[in-house]
Parts: sequence; structure tokens; C-alpha cells
Amino acid sequence: MQGTDVDFKEHLASRRALIDAALDDAVVDTPLCPPRLAEAMRYSLKAGGKRLRPVLALLACEACGGQKEEAVPVAIAAEMIHTYSLIHDDLPAMDNDDLRRGRPTNHRVFGEATAILAGDALLSRSFEIIAREVSPAKVAADCIADLAAAAGPEGMVGGQAADLAAETSGVRDQEHLESIHLRKTGALIQASLVMGARVGGGSKSECQAMKSYGRAVGLAFQIADDLLDITGDAAKMGKGVRKDADHNKLTYPGLLGLEQSQKLAARLTEEAIAVLSPFGKSGRPLAAVARFAVERDH
Repeated sequence: MQGTDVDFKEHLASRRALIDAALDDAVVDTPLCPPRLAEAMRYSLKAGGKRLRPVLALLACEACGGQKEEAVPVAIAAEMIHTYSLIHDDLPAMDNDDLRRGRPTNHRVFGEATAILAGDALLSRSFEIIAREVSPAKVAADCIADLAAAAGPEGMVGGQAADLAAETSGVRDQEHLESIHLRKTGALIQASLVMGARVGGGSKSECQAMKSYGRAVGLAFQIADDLLDITGDAAKMGKGVRKDADHNKLTYPGLLGLEQSQKLAARLTEEAIAVLSPFGKSGRPLAAVARFAVERDH
């Protein structure tokens, strides 16, 4: 695991500065944006985290022959969508969390109303960035459609709604659980990869390969999250653990047991890596990310 973690950190470190600098520039003080709103947006956006989605966007772009700089707008747009979803997920009406990325959640610092608005603002800003900074226009339009579908009622938001409903109605079977997580977690991961491939000049088959890779990695990542909620260390993870049981959420370990969940995550990882074979050496960084997704400890 240590070697894999080092590989992933190597790929991440070379790109994270680029992503973080772009995020800094994406939320600036303007006369029309209230200072407290901008502060709340920056608070969550600059809280760190793995930056998995934007890194995947850059790597997908490079795997398809593009330059990583070309994918920065779609990468930070995906991270903004992800961050807005975390702000809203942490609210008392949903997961009611007090800790995120090692510090108090947005609503604990700024209040619920400002936290909701900060999330809304990040959502809106993400689409503005793609519309203004991605070209040609057809690629920008396709990326906007990708991101909107991934974030909307048939994607991330729909997955969260289904997850909340399952707290009371229960999860029927593995297929039902997979459906929830393909939307709640997997959709935005897939969109990040496909958008990166698009701006890198990827062909239709390459974009489809990235989508297939993202499906497998997204599910594996979620299984790993479920396992870490049981076995993880809160200090390393930067958030509370054992929360799924507190919220009566059925997880992969709850449905399949720890051993079978680990085996499923490993199988999905191998599926993801196999999809990358047409990309040759340029797909190796994505393979390292796939391994990290299930072997990480936070």
C-alpha cells in the first residue's frame, strides 16, 4: 500500500499546485459579491482534501494527448460542484456533520443560511467558468451538459435523495445500493474524466473508456469510504467516523460483510485498470489513482 500511496501522491503533487492556484483565482472579492459569502465559499473550497475529481480531469486530458493546463477550467468546475455538495450534505437537514476535512463544517462557522448560499454560489460559478474559459464552443457546451447531468436529479442530487430515502425505507439489495452510489459519488467522477478527455481532444471511444473507468473507480472509491467509516481513524480522515451506522445507512460492508466488500473493491479496481489498456503508458497515472482509491487509509 505504501508504494501505491507514494505513486498517487507523486501524480497528485505535480498537479495540485495548478488546481489550487486556479481555485484561488476562481473566487475573488468583487463589489457585487458580499464579503461574507465569498469568505464562506473560499473556506470550504480551500479546505484541502484529495482533489480526486480535478486530478482525474487533468489525467484524462493528458491520457488523450492534451496538455493538463487545457483541463484546468473543467477540473476546478468539478471541484466546485463537489465542494458545494459537501457543504449541503453536512447541513443539519441532511447528514448533520460538525467536522469536514479536519475543521468545523461550513454551517458551523458561517451559519446555515450562508452555508446554503455559498453552496449555491459555487454551483453557479462552476458553469460560468466552463462557459467562459473552455473552447471551442461545442466542447464547452458538451462539458456543461456532462456536468449538469452528473450533478442533477439523475446524478449526484438524485443519488443523495435516494440515499436519504433509504435511511427509512431501507436498501433492497446490492443492485439498489449500487444505483445510489453510481449517482451520488460515481456520476461526478465520471463527468470529471469525460470532460478532461473532451478538452484533451479525446475520441468518442476514448471518452467512453473514461466513463467506464470512472464507473468502476467511483464504486470502488465508495466501497473504500464505507470500509473506512468502520475501520478508519477520524484524525487521519479529517471527519467523523461510524456515521453511517448512526444514520441507519446500509453500506457495502453492512450488506456484504468486510471481506466480500474488500474483494469487490479489488475486482472493480482491476476492471478500471483493464479499461485503460488502449492508452498505454499515458494511462498509468490513472491506474495508480485507481489503486489508491481502494488502498488509502483516509
